[in-house]
Amino acid sequence: MDYLPMFARLEGRPVLLVGGGEVALRKARLLLAAGARLTLVSPEIDPDFHEFAGRFTHVAARFDPAHLAGQILVVAATDSLEDNALVYQSANQLGLFVNVVDDPERSSFIFPSIIDRSPIMVAVSSGGKAPVLVRLLRERLESLLPRHLGGLAELSGRVRRRAKQVLASLSDRRRFWERAFASNTLAGLIEKADWQGAERWLNEGLDKAQTEVGEVVLVGAGPGDPGLLTLKALQQIQQAEVVLYDQLVSPEILDLVRRDATLVSVGKKAGAHSVPQEETNRLLVEYARAGNRVVRLKGGDPFMFGRGGEELEVLAEEGIPFSVVPGITAAAGATAYAGIPLTHRDHAQSAVFITGHCQQGGQKDGKEPDWQQLAATNQTLVIYMGLMRSEHIQQQLVSHGRSSATPIAIIERGTTARQRVLTGTLDELAELAAQAVSPSLIVIGEVVALRKQLAWFGEQGGEQAKTEASRHELKLVSLA
Repeated sequence: MDYLPMFARLEGRPVLLVGGGEVALRKARLLLAAGARLTLVSPEIDPDFHEFAGRFTHVAARFDPAHLAGQILVVAATDSLEDNALVYQSANQLGLFVNVVDDPERSSFIFPSIIDRSPIMVAVSSGGKAPVLVRLLRERLESLLPRHLGGLAELSGRVRRRAKQVLASLSDRRRFWERAFASNTLAGLIEKADWQGAERWLNEGLDKAQTEVGEVVLVGAGPGDPGLLTLKALQQIQQAEVVLYDQLVSPEILDLVRRDATLVSVGKKAGAHSVPQEETNRLLVEYARAGNRVVRLKGGDPFMFGRGGEELEVLAEEGIPFSVVPGITAAAGATAYAGIPLTHRDHAQSAVFITGHCQQGGQKDGKEPDWQQLAATNQTLVIYMGLMRSEHIQQQLVSHGRSSATPIAIIERGTTARQRVLTGTLDELAELAAQAVSPSLIVIGEVVALRKQLAWFGEQGGEQAKTEASRHELKLVSLA
């Protein structure tokens, strides 16, 4: 960090500005807007300085180190390198913060590019290295920050004292403000400039805040690549106070969760259920009843073999408010990154998604699927969590008429930097599955053969040797 960003309170404090031209005028506007008690040293001054007549002291002379007496901040904005250097050296000797305009090497502080939504202030700086880039960033931020932001901050200041009285804990106050600022009702009142109505709405919200139940948002995290998160999913995990997440959620996505949120792993792996579903349900209810904004974060899409529906049924029975943010399911994400289209006019007119966790004998947790239908040609079969039952799947499909030469792929850790794709034919499924690691997706169908032409992520068109003992990490192409 080249500079420590901070905001200085200059109201009524002595500041020296050396220079009287157009550049000095721009700095004078900023300093006077901040309430500085400004002294201007320059033999002559730009006529436009007269708009500030009576608001600064003009010393009609060249700079002398004696002018620094009693000042706390110094700005040099002359067109004389000699004068600017003298200002810098003299201020440095006295331990004063000094800025020489357009000369970072002779500046102990710099003026950032400012977006003013007083009392909200946003400052952007490159340390003097890329001023044009900073200007472009400021323009982008200007378009994103609403004009009423300052008014909203003023309104919050008026209600803040009462919020401290009504809500004793810091976490309760934080939760109240986060919900208020995210409310469409408050936004609508402010858009209409109904500040009295907005203040009334906030105070009414405070009266209800102590008895409010929290809420649960069921969020699909996608197949692994954080770039595949939806915008709404990102917003939800950054607003959450508690996040219950599965093992399939990638570390890169968990890094996007706000730093002060409580993270609770309720993950399940193939053959290792670390947290029973009943315990996950209990935690969701418990955290929500405590008034928290809870995100239940699931890999892929929460309604695609994710038991999301079961968890929402529990919340509905308990009267807990909930909502759902869908995610890109692994079948869509992993196959796309592997260069395997799910459907194709010449090869597959439909795609079928099933889970490998089917149970034989009609058990409650899932009946044996209709293998006759799944073995049909001209369709793509995508199997979630199928590694452990790959031999059974292989036998059933072949015995029900699917050709043993049908192309297949096993996609490990799809869409991530560790993605690996094993390809072969249906009669080799069990052999390939023994080489694969979880999480993996099994894809069966003629469309798999298109990978030779369409692979774009990782080894370009590279087929993994079917009997390869070692597992090589794929070298990623740049996606920038």
